[in-house]
Amino acid sequence: MGIVGDSLERAGQQTFTRPVPKSAGAQMRFLVKQHQGSTKAVAGLLGVSQRTVERYVKDQIKQPKPVLAERMAGEVRRRWQPLVRKRARARAAQQTGMVIETRARFGFTAAPGTTDDGRMRRLTQHLPPEYAGRILAAQDAGATEAELQALAAEGLQDVYFRDGGSRADGLLVELTDIDYIEIGF
Repeated sequence: MGIVGDSLERAGQQTFTRPVPKSAGAQMRFLVKQHQGSTKAVAGLLGVSQRTVERYVKDQIKQPKPVLAERMAGEVRRRWQPLVRKRARARAAQQTGMVIETRARFGFTAAPGTTDDGRMRRLTQHLPPEYAGRILAAQDAGATEAELQALAAEGLQDVYFRDGGSRADGLLVELTDIDYIEIGF
């Protein structure tokens, strides 16, 4: 993904109502259940043999290698509680909006006599539901990282720099050199 896509994924994971399975056996059983009982499909997904998957399911192997443990945990988190995640995203898009915390370079056009050089700024800003909905819809439609960043910049431009449209009509905000973005629903 990218910095915005990963942050949206983490925000979705923070909405879980039950803990994600911790043990390797529980994670593997969950993945097998998600693939309608097909250990072969899970083996292909994780890049291990079908027999290895069967051993994890039966708790014959308890400690996976670090690379496999990371892959299993990532696949489980990606598939865990999809309806809870979907409801949280719908609520953010229609009612609550989202909070974006970022440290990035913001460049903008400015009035004559002032500088338009970009500056690093750290912002924590609530974006209203209309911007949250556009960002989430773009992610669902398969938008690129650059497109997601442009939508986030547009929301920050309107809400933070323009004060909801009440000032700086000619302002054009561009996000560059992003250190991090944290998004919460």
